[in-house]
Amino acid sequence: MPQTIAFFLMPGFSAMGFISALEPLRVANRFGGPLYRWQVLSLDGAAVQASNGMSVNADAALAQAEPASIVLVVAGFEPLAQATAKLFAALRRLDHAGVMLGGIDTGAMVLAEAGLLDGYRATLHWEALEAFKERYPRLVATQELFEIDRRRITCAGGTASIDLMLHLIGQAHGSELAVKVSEQFVLGRIRQRQDHQRLQIGARYGISNKKLIHAIGEMEKHLEPPLSTLELAAAIKVTRRQLERLFRAYLNETPSNFYVGLRLDKARQLLAQTDMSVTQVSLACGFELPSYFTRRYKQRFGNCPREERRQSRSP
Repeated sequence: MPQTIAFFLMPGFSAMGFISALEPLRVANRFGGPLYRWQVLSLDGAAVQASNGMSVNADAALAQAEPASIVLVVAGFEPLAQATAKLFAALRRLDHAGVMLGGIDTGAMVLAEAGLLDGYRATLHWEALEAFKERYPRLVATQELFEIDRRRITCAGGTASIDLMLHLIGQAHGSELAVKVSEQFVLGRIRQRQDHQRLQIGARYGISNKKLIHAIGEMEKHLEPPLSTLELAAAIKVTRRQLERLFRAYLNETPSNFYVGLRLDKARQLLAQTDMSVTQVSLACGFELPSYFTRRYKQRFGNCPREERRQSRSP
């Protein structure tokens, strides 16, 4: 019997994450026979618009769906904007029925809000990771491409959805079929769960100096509270002057300004993806004075935090 996988699409879902999860199933059927069936679901059975404006027809409403072994919630920007008590109740009923539940891109936030990720490892798109940690501090969030933890599947979305499905295909039907499916997408290799979502630090900034890469890694791990320049220098075993020389030589920047930039980038994500107040965002990113935070934010992005939040949420 073919395995049935259902995709529940949230308004504003990631089309890339959805198609990247669906297409490997189609190709697996091409090579292996009728191994998979799939359904596209929405809360009311109506079509759903993706974040790119594309509209996808649903096969059924979530409550009237055919039995499926896996139900994956596919979301995108503002995943909780249209998440309702009715949806949470429907997902809990599926869980009680023994269905494996999952989230693609920011779908993990919907499962977390429904209380369905308690005690499970989960991952989601890196851009939403800080917002997830702030909203659900007791949950275990990782930066893996995907996580499979007992009856929960979560995935970072984008092309990581392909890696997730190749893993599931390989588990169920053997690595040879997974490789055949992978080759149809002209993939150089099948990435493993632990591969990084983002480019490595060296590739991201075009640097190869190991001490500098280590320093940026420490900054990214300690956005709040931030390390002092002396603490950062001690962590990578150089003097403060050597650290400043490295940043000036390779990035034409001071360590403190670069560090502030990382924290402001995190603040921008929190403003766009959470309902935290500007003061709360300021403190969560290591800025004790909201006035200083607002001034530096406007210098970097051209708008003050409140203006940018209004613009990002205006229709």
